[in-house]
Amino acid sequence: MYRLSMAHPGDLSALATLLAAGEVQAQEVVAVIGKTEGNGGVNDFTRGYFTDRLMNLLASYLNEAPEEIARKVPCILSGGTEGVLSPHYTVLCRSAAKAATSESKPALAIGASCSIDMPFELVGTRGHAQMVAETVRAAMEDAGITDPADLHFVQVKAPCLTSDRIEALRAEGKTVPAPNASVSMARARAAGALGVAMATGEIPSEQVCDDSFLADFNLYSTCASISSGVEVLCNEVVVLGMSPAWSGPLRIAHRAMQDAIDLPSVRGVFSDLGFAEGAQVAEAERARLRAIFVKCEPDQSGQIHGARHTMLNDTDIDPQRHIRGAVGGLVAGVAGETRIFVSGGAEHQGPFGGGLIAVIAETATRQTEGQDR
Repeated sequence: MYRLSMAHPGDLSALATLLAAGEVQAQEVVAVIGKTEGNGGVNDFTRGYFTDRLMNLLASYLNEAPEEIARKVPCILSGGTEGVLSPHYTVLCRSAAKAATSESKPALAIGASCSIDMPFELVGTRGHAQMVAETVRAAMEDAGITDPADLHFVQVKAPCLTSDRIEALRAEGKTVPAPNASVSMARARAAGALGVAMATGEIPSEQVCDDSFLADFNLYSTCASISSGVEVLCNEVVVLGMSPAWSGPLRIAHRAMQDAIDLPSVRGVFSDLGFAEGAQVAEAERARLRAIFVKCEPDQSGQIHGARHTMLNDTDIDPQRHIRGAVGGLVAGVAGETRIFVSGGAEHQGPFGGGLIAVIAETATRQTEGQDR
């Protein structure tokens, strides 16, 4: 895993350097997950810009067109680096090279899969959830993960509707599953989350119906992280977990966050990976950190720990920008690190008003240099 900083949304110079030096092999890149400095909304074109640049870079090393690579290598981006969050991207690579015999199993396992293009009339419906479930199962098979209990983080990028797509559906006499693009993004995230829960067995399939989306928040996945955007036409899935079929120094742990200020869960996930107790991860231990993924959501009740918050009523700043900045600051304070993937819109992803945090780190006995640029 290579966590790389970017100077602007199209900056892939760090990865280009690694590819040119042969440290990263293009054919071993499984997926890219990152944060761009856009607004995170429907019109956040930084995500598509980065994706286009990435696929063209990989195409210069592979005997395939950028469009073909994009169908196989998920590039999942979350816009919005509010507060202290730093723009960056994490490159996930997979090699068949044998690990040193001293490296124990199980270890971090990585899998990816992309669905067929999503019919727009199904975006944000039960049919969407079923397609995500099938794609998650394919990604688990790709990772060699047989037990859903071994999953720690399932990242999905789902398509959403735009005004043009909605009008096209109406012109064709087809059902329009959402009245506008913003609602479509929320419903797509809900469908993705419940699709993950169906695949993992967290929720029986028969309990998932269109009416439960954005309504029954007792239905959720504890390991799903869903983003939605106009830059994808299919459902892109990346699964991260632990598997005895894998070896190496990397481990992953995750915890559900009960609310936006759930410091015990944030601190606890670092403890699960063997980091010393304390208010903040010590500087000497930060070299072990490889990636931090967080999902969060403004509590729809309008309260946190019994006190009123104003995120939902602010017409100047979108609630998702509020929550990314707030939770990003909380996690950064514990990690001592600002290159954190913090994504808003956690509908059905963790407890109502909460979310989840997943951390990947090297074992305490081994550290590899050169993975952060």
